[in-house]
Amino acid sequence: MSRRLRLIAMVTFTALSTAVAVVVAQPSAAADPTSTPPPNWSGMDVRDYSGPAPARAGTLIEQVPLAADLSIPGAARAYRIHYATPDQHGRPATSTGAIFLPPGTPPPGGWPVLAWAHGTTGLGDDCTPSAQPRSDRDSAYLSHWLGEGYAIVSTDYVGLGTPGLMSYLNGDSEAHSIVDSVKAARQTGLPLSSRWAIVGQSQGAGAALNGAHQATALSRGSGLDYRGVVATGTPANIEQVIALGGPDFPPVTLPAGLNTYAAYILAGFIEARPDLGVRSALTPRGAELVAAARTLCYAEMADLMTGVDLRTLFRRPLAGIPGVREGLAEYMGTPYSGYDRPIFLGQGLLDTDVPAPSALSLYAQMTAAGQPVELHVYPAEDHSGTVLASIRDSTPFLQRIMR
Repeated sequence: MSRRLRLIAMVTFTALSTAVAVVVAQPSAAADPTSTPPPNWSGMDVRDYSGPAPARAGTLIEQVPLAADLSIPGAARAYRIHYATPDQHGRPATSTGAIFLPPGTPPPGGWPVLAWAHGTTGLGDDCTPSAQPRSDRDSAYLSHWLGEGYAIVSTDYVGLGTPGLMSYLNGDSEAHSIVDSVKAARQTGLPLSSRWAIVGQSQGAGAALNGAHQATALSRGSGLDYRGVVATGTPANIEQVIALGGPDFPPVTLPAGLNTYAAYILAGFIEARPDLGVRSALTPRGAELVAAARTLCYAEMADLMTGVDLRTLFRRPLAGIPGVREGLAEYMGTPYSGYDRPIFLGQGLLDTDVPAPSALSLYAQMTAAGQPVELHVYPAEDHSGTVLASIRDSTPFLQRIMR
C-alpha cells in the first residue's frame, strides 16, 4: 500500500471513530420535522425544459427578477437565471441560479463576484435553492458579502429545478455548474466585474474546491479573472468511508445528518455510474431509502433517516463490487494538488456532520503537495457555526486576493 493510501485509510478510520464517539456521548436528536414549502419559481419554471440546451457551456438562456420573498437582506436587486452547463454524464444540459447585487454605485469595472456553492438541500426539484427562502445562516452569510461590496452568483447545480437528477457531491459536475453560472451572469448586462472567487459550505465546500481546481481551465477565453476559494466544512476523503458500506459496517447508529448524506451519495452515485451495479448491493429497505433520497429535501429525509442502522441498507459490501472504490474517488474525490490560486479552509472542531479529521487530512495532503492553502480552525464551532465564525478570517483573505 502506498504512503498516500495509508494516510487516507488512517484518516478514514479516524473520522469514522470521531463520529462514533460523538454519537455515543451525545445521541442525535430527532431531525427538525419542518416540511419544505412549495417552491416559488419566480415565473421561470424550467423543471420540464425541453428546448435544446446550448452547446456552449455558460450560455445565458433566460433571466427574470427573483421573487421578493426569496431575496436576502442587503440585496439591492436579485434575479433568477437559467443557463447551459453539462450534466454528470457530459451531455449538454441546463442549470438555474440566483444573482444578488449589493446596494450603491458599482465600482469601475463592476461589482467583484463571489460564486456561492450551497450546502445540502436535497436532490429533488422542490429543494432548489433559488426557489426557496434561504436559511437564516445562509442569509446572514451572503448578506455579509453584499455589505463588503461583492455581487453573489449562486448556482443551484445542474438537475435541481432542471431535468435530470442533481448528482450529489459529484465534484466535476458541480465545478461546471459553478463556473458556468458566473460565465452566464456576465451576459445579463448587470454591472459585474471579471474578478471572481468561490465560497462554499459543506456540500458546497467540496463543490467550491472542485470548482477552484478547474476554474481557470473552464473559464479560459471568457474574460473571467479567477482569484481563489473559501471552503468551510469540507467533506474530503469521505469516499473512503462510503466504500466501507456493507452489512459489516460498524454497529453504530449515526446522527440523522450523516445517514442522510450517505443516502444522498448512494442515490447520486448509482445514477451517475449505473455500469457498476451498485444497486445490486442494496437490501429492499436500502433501495427504498435511496429511492426516497432522490426526491425528499433535507428536513424530510433527515426525519426518515433518524435512527437508521446503515448496515440494514446493504446485502453485501460495496467494496466487493469491482471498480467501486475507483468510481467513488472519481465521483466525489476532492483534489489535493493542481490548484493555481489561494485556498482558505475553515473547520469547526465540534463538527459532527463533517468530522474535523476530514478537512484536517485534506490540509495535510495539500500542504504536502505544496498547494497555496491556509487552514483556520474554530474549536468552539459545529458544522453550521463555522460558516459565520469564519467571516473574521475569510473577509481579509478575500480582500487580499480580490485586489
